[in-house]
Amino acid sequence: MSLIEIGCCGAYCGTCKVLKEQLCKGCKLGYENNKRDITKAKCKIKVCCISKNYNSCADCPDTSTCQTIIEFYEKKGYKYAKYKQAIEFIKHNGYDEFIKIADTWTNAYGKY
Repeated sequence: MSLIEIGCCGAYCGTCKVLKEQLCKGCKLGYENNKRDITKAKCKIKVCCISKNYNSCADCPDTSTCQTIIEFYEKKGYKYAKYKQAIEFIKHNGYDEFIKIADTWTNAYGKY
């Protein structure tokens, strides 16, 4: 598993069948080798992370005050709270510990 499978927002894409079958580029693939143009990306979270060379919002020191990520996590739906929980877990425990847990999930989020 690589950090490519962790979305900028905290979603875990390692369980995604479409990504595994290479039918989806996820939010990160292609930018590292300039096959995709970040200026054409619509996701503000992705643009921010990739422009700042972050693996995810967990690498950002400003997540508690970032209006973009705050608004994203405040959206209705269980998954947004779980993505926030993922970023907080990574901040406190690191990517390796997150990957150990996430590899047991069947969705883009799970239990810690």
